[in-house]
Amino acid sequence: MTVELSIVMPCLNEAETLASCIQKAQRYLERSGVSGEIVVGDNGSTDGSQRIATDLGARVIDVPSRGYGAALYGAIDAAKGRYCIMGDSDDSYDFEHLESFVEKLRQGYDLVMGNRFRGGIKPGAMPWKNRYIGNPALSFIGRLFFRTKIRDFHCGLRGFSKAAIDALDLRTTGMEFASEMVIKAQLKELKIAEVPTTLSPDGRSRPPHLLPYRDGWRHLRFMLLHSPRWLFLYPGFLLILLGLAGCAWLLPGQRIFDGIIFDVHTLLYAFVAVVLGFQLVAFAVFTKVFAISEGLLPEDPRLNRAFRYIKLETGVVVGAVLIIMGIAGSVLAVNGWSQRGFGSLNFDHMLRIVMPAAFSLMLGVQVVCGSFFLSILGLRRR
Repeated sequence: MTVELSIVMPCLNEAETLASCIQKAQRYLERSGVSGEIVVGDNGSTDGSQRIATDLGARVIDVPSRGYGAALYGAIDAAKGRYCIMGDSDDSYDFEHLESFVEKLRQGYDLVMGNRFRGGIKPGAMPWKNRYIGNPALSFIGRLFFRTKIRDFHCGLRGFSKAAIDALDLRTTGMEFASEMVIKAQLKELKIAEVPTTLSPDGRSRPPHLLPYRDGWRHLRFMLLHSPRWLFLYPGFLLILLGLAGCAWLLPGQRIFDGIIFDVHTLLYAFVAVVLGFQLVAFAVFTKVFAISEGLLPEDPRLNRAFRYIKLETGVVVGAVLIIMGIAGSVLAVNGWSQRGFGSLNFDHMLRIVMPAAFSLMLGVQVVCGSFFLSILGLRRR
């Protein structure tokens, strides 16, 4: 018989709660009439979890690679259903009531996320720092970075089309697997829905595998690595704008604001800000091109249009112009020094010539080298 739904559970020493989760899932399948199976991705349990699962009729997949994501991916890969619903095997999620997930999947949604904040979080089910700080903050960052409407970015109970998720080429093996699925689904413009679900206190007597600070950082790090705009591009443009504004203000001469004197020392930091900003913008482009070529991010039509006009030759010409400007400024500075017999100089005046010249030389070399490196990243690979 064709399997419509595979209910997938990761497992690592869950003997206390695994039976309850499997039985709830079985009751749902029996009551709903959905043709389904239960697949347990076991991560090397030593407490007899595998025997419990097989005795109850679940299919156990041995996943030697450690990690939440690895266990889930192994089970999903072995699942036979057209759709999958995944959830933790700690008895915190309600496998007995999956109707809303299946309904959305049948309507054609590729990913159906549970929302614990809409469905209800029972007392003791989630630490206060996760409920009021960690999850809302990470969900907000996810919505900001990736323009998704998901309100509960890290709910562990979710359903999806197996074919759609297989096509995402998920790679992480730890807790960030949950973020990777949502981020890539959004970047690939899959059809995503969200339904209420409840969260109960888990039934284990031992602490959970989740480590809030470590795993929270891993989720945040993963989101930053998949958003070069927020990691590099926006900070880079901000530094460039602030640096150029400082240069335009201080290059003509000393400034006094509210009794504070701003001079060449501040001007130096303004030039440094422009250089650092350019480097960040370059890193954003390099990262984007590399991620697209490796299949980590989808093609960006705006970037493709820009590359029709911005080519290696364009970068070399712009860099060469900046280098020539820097050399000209340096010659002018040396000429002024020679007129004073190569003796002492008016540093305020001379630095306003030397710093732009050195800045132009530095930026010109970076533009040329960056253009060549970008061309190397853009080479087509077999």
